[in-house]
Amino acid sequence: MIEPHAPAPPGTAPPPRRGAGQARLPVRPATGRFLVLTGVFVCAACGLVYELELVALASYLIGDSITQASVVLSVMVFAMGIGSLLAKRLRCRAAAGFGAVEALLALIGGCSAMALYAVFAWTGDWGGAWANGSSYLLVAFSLAIGLLIGAEVPLLMELIQRVRRQDAGGAVADLFAADYVGALAGGLAFPFLLLPLLGQLTATLITGTVNAIAGAALVLGLFRQDLTRRGRWLLVVANLLVLALLASAAVLVDDFERSARHAMYGRDVRVAMHTDVQDVVLTGGTDGSRLDLYLDGRLRVSGSDERRYHEALVHPAMNGPHARVLVLGGGDGLAVREVLRHRGVHRVDVVELDTEFVELARTDPALSALNGHAYEDPRVRVVAADAFGWLRQAPRDAYDVVVSDLPDPEDTSSTKLYSQEFYGLARAVLGDGGRLVVHAGPVAARPRAFWTVDATVRAAGLRTVPYSVGGRDSYAAGGSRVPHDWGYVLAARTRPYLGDGAAAGAPRVPSLQAGVRAMERTRLEGLPPSTLVHPRYADYGEYAEYAD
Repeated sequence: MIEPHAPAPPGTAPPPRRGAGQARLPVRPATGRFLVLTGVFVCAACGLVYELELVALASYLIGDSITQASVVLSVMVFAMGIGSLLAKRLRCRAAAGFGAVEALLALIGGCSAMALYAVFAWTGDWGGAWANGSSYLLVAFSLAIGLLIGAEVPLLMELIQRVRRQDAGGAVADLFAADYVGALAGGLAFPFLLLPLLGQLTATLITGTVNAIAGAALVLGLFRQDLTRRGRWLLVVANLLVLALLASAAVLVDDFERSARHAMYGRDVRVAMHTDVQDVVLTGGTDGSRLDLYLDGRLRVSGSDERRYHEALVHPAMNGPHARVLVLGGGDGLAVREVLRHRGVHRVDVVELDTEFVELARTDPALSALNGHAYEDPRVRVVAADAFGWLRQAPRDAYDVVVSDLPDPEDTSSTKLYSQEFYGLARAVLGDGGRLVVHAGPVAARPRAFWTVDATVRAAGLRTVPYSVGGRDSYAAGGSRVPHDWGYVLAARTRPYLGDGAAAGAPRVPSLQAGVRAMERTRLEGLPPSTLVHPRYADYGEYAEYAD
């Protein structure tokens, strides 16, 4: 007859499983517990750095920061749950399992940035089945890192109980407290310390190194008696190999980055700098070669046709009073150059967030020559600020012309600068008879996004005249030719006049009336405006981004 068991009193710890008693530690249990929680803190910080690095690099390489963050976070959280389930089988060998997980996580997480960057640089133009190769790799790394981070939790729970048995609720509370505080430290260290001081590649490699050392030190220093002699040697060799690979990559990271830039931009790279806002690359511009400007990996200015773009952007808005001009964005100084060609301009305010980029445009010989040394003109004043926030504080009726020379609204990070609220603020700073001109992106590739900009400007209380000019052709996946153009929206409180530069003192530019007629044939009616809380641009990309 089997005797029934009496229920255990409340708060009594469950009996230990076979082989899961208190570990033989080289330190007192209280010290051992502190060391385990310290390891949890360090590993959690490293895990969040890997996560943020994937989001940041994917946003730079692929674009659309909200989409990339959503993909990385959702895949990683899903994978963490699966990893926790899979790690249940390793609890009987928690020390060895945790050591192996941390070594693998340090290797995969530490090398993830270099691998993602390499695929983007060397295979980004393959097209065909690999047209979204960087996105596939992003998901693969998110899945792998999430599985390994999820596997940490049950293994650490087992280790902390091996130090000193306690009720499960108390152990979980201690474990998650250390985990969340570590995540906070990693989340703050990445944008404020690692990224500005080391850059994405080196920062991730160093994080992997710290991760490997922390995991190996915890297991070999505290739980070495739980491992066989062979297991200890295998763990030592594995971590030494991981550290050697990460150290070698750190030594070669500058050469790797230089080669990757050459693969993306050609060998004529003159300037490559990472500012607090963006990555800036200048190619050519010497010995008669064409100057090209890349921002965050995308061609933004090409010396072969930038004048056509900036003339079409600026000159129609300058028909009428133009003594006071506001340029939003345009840190390259090229729009300012066109503004200064008009007689009667008394003041030009440039609102640009990236002051290092402005300084480059002021001092680089080729770029400053291209912008006509616009920043040396005493009428030009640069304000280092976000355009949206600056407009909220700007005086009303202060400008005759507002030129919005901002990136296309394909990226969710820039959609607030194409919102109804933004255009409402721009309308408020326009004086009587003032005009606003907006660069609204390519029409042929993204007609719905363009006409959403037009609808949004009209929703802000302005009347509009949309127009476009042709630019260089681009090539989509498979080598098919894609015609490219630049689309603009000219707006004012009353219907603006789209002139051709024929006003007194104005440079003469080709007529844009053909562009107006071409635009009307593509018009999409009934589109809702884009607002801060309901952006409507992110899903309109029909082709890859075509640079200005």
